[in-house]
Amino acid sequence: MALLANPKFRWIAHCGWKGLCPRCGKASMFAGWLKLAHRCPACGLDLGFARADDGPAFFALCLTAFPLTFFAVWLEVAYSPPWWVHLLTSVPILAIGCLGSLRPFKGWLVASQYMNRATEAGTEGLWAKLEERPDKPDAD
Repeated sequence: MALLANPKFRWIAHCGWKGLCPRCGKASMFAGWLKLAHRCPACGLDLGFARADDGPAFFALCLTAFPLTFFAVWLEVAYSPPWWVHLLTSVPILAIGCLGSLRPFKGWLVASQYMNRATEAGTEGLWAKLEERPDKPDAD
């Protein structure tokens, strides 16, 4: 349980899952459902460093689709229901599970990138030139 006692991990989890700015923890890092704000309205942190890419979708599918597959196979083997039963059970579970967890996963990944100063290996200087920003994100 050392991970749960780590203050850095607790801050990442708190800010990420609630969608709060990873620097101040006061304002939302989102401007829409999945669109990140350009800056934090409370502290002014530039969120241009964030590169969540396909990470949230991967975690959402792992969290939802793998258990749902086992459920659908169990339902089919145990009861052999008509196709519409699968449609009425599996599709809503998949949609709600994936769409509902995309935002918390994206927030978690962005907060983790900020707290760990994550960049692609060897490309930090190239990204800084491309986006005309300092080499490192704000440390505060």
